[in-house]
Amino acid sequence: MRLSVNVDHFATLRQARRSNEPEPVLAALLAEQAGAHGITAHIRGDRRHINERDLKLIRAVIKTKMTVEMAATEEMKAVALAVRPDVVCLVPERPEELTTTGGLNVLANRKALAPHVSALTKAGIRVCVFVDPEPRQITAAAGLGIPQIELHTGLYAKAGKAEARAKALGDVRRAAAWGVKHGLEVTAGHDIDYRNAGPIVAIPPITELSIGFAIVARAAIVGIGRAVREMVALLGSRP
Repeated sequence: MRLSVNVDHFATLRQARRSNEPEPVLAALLAEQAGAHGITAHIRGDRRHINERDLKLIRAVIKTKMTVEMAATEEMKAVALAVRPDVVCLVPERPEELTTTGGLNVLANRKALAPHVSALTKAGIRVCVFVDPEPRQITAAAGLGIPQIELHTGLYAKAGKAEARAKALGDVRRAAAWGVKHGLEVTAGHDIDYRNAGPIVAIPPITELSIGFAIVARAAIVGIGRAVREMVALLGSRP
């Protein structure tokens, strides 16, 4: 299974002191050298961490796949068309949230999403949508011609009781199978860490995990090279 390292929180640390370090592009390069299969960055409307400069530098220097997460707005579409990442993952966004709290409601926003998806696709950018593990949302994404979904794993990762976690894991497993049935590439992410990744890694339809905070937190103790290598090894342990 591939690992895409999300470098947002290196930028969060930089912004905490309004400094010029740590440099997200350096983190991206070190992650790539340590075995990451791709780099992910989320540019928000409020630019709370990643900004256009970061995206342009990352686009210019990495040799693996670049994924940019963003809201489906005209402002963000312009950013995507200027930077030309390999993949744009469309996500919901609320100014008051600390981090993304759920999947994009594709079903309710099909009319608004269709021209956005079309513009990105015509520019040669692969479109992905971040969705909850719900068949109806996945079906709606497929209906828009979106080739890739990222399943929201937050409910699984945050479940306290074993029964709740088992149910949430089952939802992810069934959603992954549903996505493949509809011809979609299935990736996953959100709140995945070194302790809870195993059961997700064991779901064959999922081709890639996008992991950020857990790697950044681990990197603060052991360094980014080791943090990424450990996660790459964990994801490579799939039966």
